[in-house]
Amino acid sequence: MKVVLQNLTKKYPSRNKNSRGEVVAVNDFSFEIPDGQLIGLLGPSGCGKSTTLNLLSGLQKPTSGRIFFGDDDVTRLPAEKRGVGVVFQNYALYPHLTVLQNILFPLQNLKGKDRLSKSAMLEKANEVARLVQIDGLMDRRPSELSGGQQQRVAIARALVKMPRILLMDEPLSNLDARLRLQTREEIRRIQRETKITTVFVTHDQDEAMSISDMIVVMKDGVVQQIGKPQEVYDDPVNLFVAKFLGTPPINVFRGSVRGGRLYIGEDVLLRVNGVPDQQVFVGIRPEGFVLNDRGAFGCALGRVEVMGRDISVVAAHPNAESPTVRAIISAENRANVAAGEVRFDVKPGKVFLFNQATQERIRFKTDGRGSDT
Repeated sequence: MKVVLQNLTKKYPSRNKNSRGEVVAVNDFSFEIPDGQLIGLLGPSGCGKSTTLNLLSGLQKPTSGRIFFGDDDVTRLPAEKRGVGVVFQNYALYPHLTVLQNILFPLQNLKGKDRLSKSAMLEKANEVARLVQIDGLMDRRPSELSGGQQQRVAIARALVKMPRILLMDEPLSNLDARLRLQTREEIRRIQRETKITTVFVTHDQDEAMSISDMIVVMKDGVVQQIGKPQEVYDDPVNLFVAKFLGTPPINVFRGSVRGGRLYIGEDVLLRVNGVPDQQVFVGIRPEGFVLNDRGAFGCALGRVEVMGRDISVVAAHPNAESPTVRAIISAENRANVAAGEVRFDVKPGKVFLFNQATQERIRFKTDGRGSDT
């Protein structure tokens, strides 16, 4: 099912007694979700992602704009008539009902021509239980299940009606790290098997990037960037997106462009052809550093963390926005901890420039380091 959002806006009255204005939770959001894809709505708390999900589900009504499921305008349609399945962060299972009864509950509330026979209900419940791999737990109650098993029950209950779209609001937040990884892989498998258009809300960029066909990065109710996860990571449109995506996060420095060269402090990193002289923010991904004793960029060496396949070089620089500069290099290389300083070259494709006033991306072409050689 294709889902289209047209200029979707949601405003709330301000709770500030000294202000009579409105709070804009979602601001002019337009996007087309292709049929059968999994879309990650991503951003920090308060960015508007859960409000967007509630507008899609019908739990809230938009201030303006329209929502289409396929060719149907569902903007004013009640939640129970939209044909959506919703999975919440807290599972929302009925504690006195068994797993089977929890899964059956949505089917038992169908009315009229949509009402199924008892045998048909049982067949559907068993089918989705097998899909989410809980068919051996049907007689248990939620208190007898692990967090991951309870989340699978919640997913099965949302799927049993074969919804037009599936909405998931922070579904993994209550799980430990290992179980979160396993469950997100299961969610992706289930989505691919059912081919149900799915919207997955999370503040965890690792989750969004690992399972989404496309991600939507939001801030303060405004969409910042939409695209395939790797494309957004490799080509952020502004400093917020660059900082929000990536583990470890991008390193940000105060720099300047002078005479077509990029400076951080007195070090010349790259030629940046076509960029006027100005003060800039310089973002360098941790994997964008190349260890080189005669490299263009020097930092004060803090420590070296061995991570198996890779090594994390932890350093500091007076022009860095963060106290820590982190570089990820191959374990085949070795940094001399006793030296006190570490020097790097940088990979041009992992270096991003941003306007210091607007924080918008400044694009450039380079033909290498900024020296005259």
